[in-house]
Amino acid sequence: MTDDTSTSSLRPARIEQIAGSAGSGRDTTGGQEGAGARPRTATGVGTAGTHARLNPAAELGFSGDPGQHGDTGGGMLHAQRAWDASLAMNRLDELGVNAERRRVETQDVTAAVCLLVDGWPLDVERCVRSVIEHTGVQVLALDLGNVDGAGDVLQELAERHPERIAVWHVAEEPHWRGGTAGWGESRAKLLRLDESDVHVLMETSVALLGDALTPLVAAIVEGAVAAGWRGMEPLDDVREASEPPDGGMRWREAGPGKVRALAGDLMAVRRSAALGALPEDANYGGYADLELSLALRGELVVPEVRLPVERLGRHDVSPDYRARECRRNYDGVLRMLRAS
Repeated sequence: MTDDTSTSSLRPARIEQIAGSAGSGRDTTGGQEGAGARPRTATGVGTAGTHARLNPAAELGFSGDPGQHGDTGGGMLHAQRAWDASLAMNRLDELGVNAERRRVETQDVTAAVCLLVDGWPLDVERCVRSVIEHTGVQVLALDLGNVDGAGDVLQELAERHPERIAVWHVAEEPHWRGGTAGWGESRAKLLRLDESDVHVLMETSVALLGDALTPLVAAIVEGAVAAGWRGMEPLDDVREASEPPDGGMRWREAGPGKVRALAGDLMAVRRSAALGALPEDANYGGYADLELSLALRGELVVPEVRLPVERLGRHDVSPDYRARECRRNYDGVLRMLRAS
């Protein structure tokens, strides 16, 4: 894959390539086409044709047992059993076939989880370990000033998993600590260091409880420009919104499905699209992730499946700093909303 690859070349694998069809998984051929004809052989799972025998089992997705014809006493009981079995098969299809479909869709698409490390060493360890344990992607991490020893923790993890973790240590401390390393500039460095197809922004304040990345990457393969754990929608009328005391207009969480913006605590984006959209002048991440979302050209989605993600805590800064930097980012967000 390259950055110039068009969306059409990343279409998802057809379901027939995985399990024949999206049907019940049973042969519905039934009987014969005519007198003396040989029984039809199924060409694949659930793809044998439409000439099912007209008995309760065949109509509900089973091949049918000729001995059931004329059974006047147990028809309703059989229909109920067949219905229960059909529901069970549908649940298995949803859990198994859909998971396999996503794996096929994403097996040739490269992705990397990119982290800014600026303190909270215990959360850094849990966050990175969760990515290593539950996914197969690379981890790219930028350590800003080894705040509270978080860079040391990161280095130990990289030495244990050199094939999975790449770390860059810089002397600049994060902007919220009085240093010169801002959120946008640091994120832009990670974006340029990344060579994968899908760039995953992740905060060290969250951890994975399972493979939460494959559904995000699959959504991008299916045509979205970005996909995230949490969608965001503005609550206020953007035509009348002004700067409120807390430093920005109100937003609510949204999804699943298509959303207006995505929160940056766990967000996957087509890297080629993010290169020109990231607000590099943002010192703080508040509202900057929404500005990134609004600058992307294409659909932003939250997957239908519930992603196995947990919050580790709120990595907060001083209220005065947050309010000041959010106001700066808010102006760009409001301008983009009114232009869209």
